[in-house]
Amino acid sequence: MKKQIFVLSLIASTFSVTFPIQAFAVDLYAAGSLRNALTQVKESFTKKTGIPVTTTFNGSGTLAQQIQDELAKTGKSADVFASADVGNAQKLYDKGLSNPVVNFTSNRLVAVVRPGLSVTSKNLLDFLLNPHINVGTSTPIKDPSGDYAFQVFDKADKIKPGSSQTLKDKALQLVGGNPSAPVLPAGKNSLVYFLKETHKADIFLSYYTSGKAAQSLKDGNDLQLIELPDYLATKADYGLTVLKNADPDSEKLVAYILSPEGQAILARNGFSKKGSYAEGRRQKEYTLENIGELEKLKIFNNVNFTMVIDELKELKDKVLDKKQLYEVAS
Repeated sequence: MKKQIFVLSLIASTFSVTFPIQAFAVDLYAAGSLRNALTQVKESFTKKTGIPVTTTFNGSGTLAQQIQDELAKTGKSADVFASADVGNAQKLYDKGLSNPVVNFTSNRLVAVVRPGLSVTSKNLLDFLLNPHINVGTSTPIKDPSGDYAFQVFDKADKIKPGSSQTLKDKALQLVGGNPSAPVLPAGKNSLVYFLKETHKADIFLSYYTSGKAAQSLKDGNDLQLIELPDYLATKADYGLTVLKNADPDSEKLVAYILSPEGQAILARNGFSKKGSYAEGRRQKEYTLENIGELEKLKIFNNVNFTMVIDELKELKDKVLDKKQLYEVAS
């Protein structure tokens, strides 16, 4: 027995076995409108870092409530929340359930119109108010897209008094968590399905990115994307936050989303560049003049926009150099 123990001990001391350390997946909850873009972001991020990412897509309001429920029940939810508005993410921060919120990208509302209607930006409001035209939206509160659509209706009221309530009453909340909405078959694009296949809607107020995605499909390439007139134009600022008790690697994912690579992927999917930082109830645009203030912000623990700061400093140096050259030349 002693001899056997000696042999085993000798073998153990002679050979060392190294097991790979497997990274835990970062759990990302994100707005449905980000599905295509953030799926591409996560694939690029995982390829670059080796850190896997799991995703759940739904209406931002629905996800925000789910996060609160999960944290209350188990103390753990997703690691990162990407919302189609700043408000739902901000509510979590205000309740101490997440880190400060970053406006990481933006979108806008457009009118997606079925083939055959001669809709333009100029006559859009008349079409929306036409009692024979069915208007589709998402579901307010549960999905920011529905909230933005109702903001459009409120703006219409300033042009044609009484329009807001008329439009809210006639709006068909076909997506976004409305329990009374028709069931969307698996694999179907909602805009193509409701505008062309079922004809539930003639005009659908939706995100620009969603409209472009629908147009890229064979069955949706004849859908019309009509920009809202200035008096109805509605911008959608998206919020990003790391949640309470998040995996440390979540900060790396957030940094990647904010990086030039992450932003380029969002831009290729039709999103606009990030432009502001949201904390409490204020948003502030950052320019060359307040780099120092940006450096003081403590965001996502150790992630503090280092890349953004460096880019701003470099840009500022270039601007100063051009100014000096101009002064010398003159």
